[in-house]
Amino acid sequence: MAKPILPARALDSVGHLFALGLDTLRAAFRRPFSAKETLQQFWFVVSVSWVPAVLISIPLGAVIALQLGTLTKQIGAQSMTGAASVLAVVQQAAPMVTTLVIAGAGGAAICAEIGSRKIRDEIDAMKVMGLDPVQRIVVPRVVACVVAAVLLNGLVSVVGVLGGYFFNVVLQGGTPGAYLSSFTALAQISDLWIGEIKAIVFGFLAGVVASYRGLNTAPGPKGVGDSVNQSVVITFLLLFFVNFVLTALYLTIVPMKGA
Repeated sequence: MAKPILPARALDSVGHLFALGLDTLRAAFRRPFSAKETLQQFWFVVSVSWVPAVLISIPLGAVIALQLGTLTKQIGAQSMTGAASVLAVVQQAAPMVTTLVIAGAGGAAICAEIGSRKIRDEIDAMKVMGLDPVQRIVVPRVVACVVAAVLLNGLVSVVGVLGGYFFNVVLQGGTPGAYLSSFTALAQISDLWIGEIKAIVFGFLAGVVASYRGLNTAPGPKGVGDSVNQSVVITFLLLFFVNFVLTALYLTIVPMKGA
């Protein structure tokens, strides 16, 4: 039997990934819920992700503040640097950085673990015993990624904003009062909500993609390695696309403060 052509295989993979996401959502509300496994996975994801996320957020917030500070100074709007840099960090940078780190560290480990179970036929053995692999394996890891993304997003936002504030005030001679007042004048609570919503969606995507590639690992150690690489790349591509969609919807639906 001939193999399906590449576009057909790609559409088939997208369909199976979407189906796994729906199955995960349904299984998350069924009993029994593996609370202990979820807590263990959450601790693991946070332990391998929080240090890289913080270290990345400091220079990222600084670069955003320095670049925007230079541009606003050229057009005579330096007092708006605080609002522009803080909103950029909270709405865009923090959710993306958080989930990219989670996908590259925690997601890769999750994919490798599930892939190893797959090639040892543990997944098939669970099905034979009447256990649902999605409920027992996928759900705890996806929930752990979502909760970790939400919490780390708040941490990365705070560190990124402080980094931008420090470099703008110290290196560019900005005024601390102007930096803070411009932010409070233009920011609104929905700007914080969209950052957390993105973190929830991105964390869910990272967990589902890692689990999907693990469950569909080819036989052998090479198959596990290929699945890990594919899970990271696919997650990165999906994050940038979904981030564009969510940002476009937010800017369309929610009016800017003062508009």
